[in-house]
Amino acid sequence: MSLLVEVFVREPDGEIRILDVPDDVCRSAGFESWRTTVWGHAFVRALGARFLPLLAEGDLYVEAGDVAEFLREVALLRTRLDAVAHGTGRPRTVEEHRHRIETRLRIIEESAHQALEIGGGVLIW
Repeated sequence: MSLLVEVFVREPDGEIRILDVPDDVCRSAGFESWRTTVWGHAFVRALGARFLPLLAEGDLYVEAGDVAEFLREVALLRTRLDAVAHGTGRPRTVEEHRHRIETRLRIIEESAHQALEIGGGVLIW
């Protein structure tokens, strides 16, 4: 199973409406196990991440007002990509692990930019 990244808007009644994306757009934020083995890993927390580690406990809703800060967190992890891969991966597969994390961060970042543009939020579930 895979974690999915979605962009949503809040309706006036507080409900969320997830925006449609084309079928050919990859929305994966990693494997389901990444909730704890990557995004919720102690190493990622130690870097100062506060949004993505919440996936270890449940789904992540980044509200519209927090998207800019969420983007800063994603940028931080991207600048420390080698360290994140080493801190959360197995030594013999670090390069592959790094590539997978980089790809998932790019997908998350693209969705967050879309959310920022429309005043929406980001859901990872």
